[in-house]
Amino acid sequence: MSNHDPGFSTHAIHTGQEVDQVFGAVVPPVHFSTTYAPDGIGNLRNGYDYGRAGNPTRSALQTQLAALEGGNHAFSFGSGLAAEDAVIRALMRPGQRIVMGNDAYGGTFRLFDKVHSAWGVSNTPLDLSDHDRVAAELEHPEATLLWVETPSNPLMAITDIAALAQLAHAHSALLVVDNTFATPYLQQPLRLGADVVVHSTTKYIGGHSDVVGGAAVLGSDDAADELAEKIAFQQFAVGAVSGPLDAYLTTRGLKTLGVRMDRHCSNAQAIAEHFDGHPAIERVLYPGLASHPGHELAATQMRSFGGMVSLQLAGGEPAARKVAEATKYFILAESLGGVESLMNYPHEMTHASVRGTELAVPENLLRLSVGIEDVQDLVEDLEQSLAGL
Repeated sequence: MSNHDPGFSTHAIHTGQEVDQVFGAVVPPVHFSTTYAPDGIGNLRNGYDYGRAGNPTRSALQTQLAALEGGNHAFSFGSGLAAEDAVIRALMRPGQRIVMGNDAYGGTFRLFDKVHSAWGVSNTPLDLSDHDRVAAELEHPEATLLWVETPSNPLMAITDIAALAQLAHAHSALLVVDNTFATPYLQQPLRLGADVVVHSTTKYIGGHSDVVGGAAVLGSDDAADELAEKIAFQQFAVGAVSGPLDAYLTTRGLKTLGVRMDRHCSNAQAIAEHFDGHPAIERVLYPGLASHPGHELAATQMRSFGGMVSLQLAGGEPAARKVAEATKYFILAESLGGVESLMNYPHEMTHASVRGTELAVPENLLRLSVGIEDVQDLVEDLEQSLAGL
């Protein structure tokens, strides 16, 4: 028997997806049962007793997620924010503080600032590229967790995961990385020193804009085992789990993640290069461009540069609004990571909750989730919308 470690897509298709032993089904069945009969009192069948505590379909997804992130523990939740909430409540206590990037998803900041702050957990947003400032903040004993998005949402900043892992651990803090934009296909933060990886699986992992979900993944050492036990208890006690059909849809999406991401990346690169320097565009934000300040770092910690591109329009807010409402294939909508291209105006959509804070996004910015359509159609769609300015 070979000891060869399977590649990413082989893992995605086969890990946790064993052929059904009763009927030989190649696709494992979806288990909708909410409860499970034991072999007598206290003698559970394969560890299952109640749907909140465990479900075979969810277990299969969690096995997939752990393998693809290079971890040993994974937890599937009802949404990305539910996963984030469980991680914070499991690993932090009132009086402690989160150090986070000042370019973060609006929903994450809203969760931290409006929900967790009322529980007594504060937050400090800052520029994560300023390692001296990060170290100074982590000197404070109440700063026990460092939260990173890379690439960031929506300004596409790239953060040095390995360097910040060293900083966090030197100050006895934990590093959590939101890997939603990159996915485990492009980036594996646990291998770079992160303690926990979180995802909105609604996005690229699900990949078809038809399922909401979230995940948290941890490594395989003793420290990870201890953290995972705390998150497992939080998940069980609070119950924000993914349902079996949601878990199945997410598993199905994961099986094609690699091939989809290759197309997302190549399309995004082509669009970024085509519109870089366009007279109607002030700035193209995409780490695949050599001019991007995080380009070299992204090339070292990512397989490729992702499917997200942000544009700052030269005509300011009016131009951004007009373009957002004039495209054919780029659908004006929230979310990202589906096979179809989406356009978002963060100032009033995904990041409306951070207006008036230091996380506020430019009013002339559009965020593109570049899909897997034929790229020339996408280029022409953007060109015609810009021509109307």
